[in-house]
Order: sequence, then structure tokens, then C-alpha cells
Amino acid sequence: MKFIKVSFLFIAVTTLTNCASGYKMIEPKSINYVSTNETDKVKLEYKYDLLDKKYAKKELKKGVKIVAVKITNNSDRDLMFGKDATLTYANGAEIYLMENKKAFKTIKQSPTSYLWYLLLTPVTFNTTGTNSNGFQENTSSTPIGLILGPGLAGGNMIAAGTANKKFETEMLEYNINGTVIKKGETKYGLIGIKADSFDSLKLKIE
Repeated sequence: MKFIKVSFLFIAVTTLTNCASGYKMIEPKSINYVSTNETDKVKLEYKYDLLDKKYAKKELKKGVKIVAVKITNNSDRDLMFGKDATLTYANGAEIYLMENKKAFKTIKQSPTSYLWYLLLTPVTFNTTGTNSNGFQENTSSTPIGLILGPGLAGGNMIAAGTANKKFETEMLEYNINGTVIKKGETKYGLIGIKADSFDSLKLKIE
């Protein structure tokens, strides 16, 4: 009976700590931007620390930062982001700007990683009782793993796939690289940068 309790405790802990994460939409247009600066009448507002749960862990592990940006062009000409207006660090150091598709692929969840739950398939629930001679013996055995293993694997794979789809859709929708920001216009975007810290950003206008 002790073995059964330990087994179920292990299953419960691993299930709670290794489940797939959902994806909370970032929605750059609704963010309260705190960090801001202006260069040649072009205002940059930005925010780090947008992801949570497994996406935040992958962000840290892979050295990638997803940043929401809001750019308001108050200059007298149209600007193309990535050409006429580029991002640099506040100290002038160059930023390695990733393609949004690559940034997504770098920190997305891996649905196939949840196949390990299939290892629970052989698990059985055994009950014991005392026989007529006063000895403990198994009275029944239920193969709960046949449902538990495939159920957890399939459920988590679906959840991870759904969350990844939302993440990818939002990253592509707010892909600002190559976008023309007309004079007097404000554009919102999501960018991926290769970085381990939350250094200050600024715009460089060509």
C-alpha cells in the first residue's frame, strides 16, 4: 500500500509541474508602456517581460526577449522600420533583431515532449485485503495507466499546440519589421531580440 501511495504522489507531482502552459495574449495596443524615449520627433515606447509560465522559462533559457513596441512618427516624413528607423541599445550598441517566425520557433512549447506521459500506461491500481489466513494479498488490480498515460499525453499535446498557435498568430500579426510608419501615424509591434538582459532601447533614425 505504501508503494501505491508513493507512486500516486509521484504521478500527482509530475502532472502538476509538467503540464502544458496556456498562452496569455500580449495585445500590444492595450499595454501600459512605461519605458519611453524620443529621437528626431519619433517616439519609442516599449515593454519587456511579456510572457509567463513555460514561455517565460524558454525565453530565459534561450536568451531571447520578446518586446512590445509602440512607435509614433511625429516627423515630417514616412519611415520604414528596420531601414529608416532601427532599434539600438541606449548606449549605442547594436541589437540582434530576430525574425518573428524564428523568435517564435525558438521559445515555443514542444508538444512531443509530453509523450513521456505514455510511460504511465503500465500503472495499475492494486487494492489489498486480508485473506482467511491473516495474510495481505491483492484483491483487485485496475489498469488506470491505460487511460491516464494516453489521456495526459494527448491532452497536454493538444494544449501546447493550441497555445503555440495563439502565440504564433500574434507574433505574425504584430510583425513590424519592414512596416512603413507614415508621418503622424502610430504603429504597434512585437519583436524578438537575442539578449540576456533588459537593457534600455532607443531608435536610430537614418
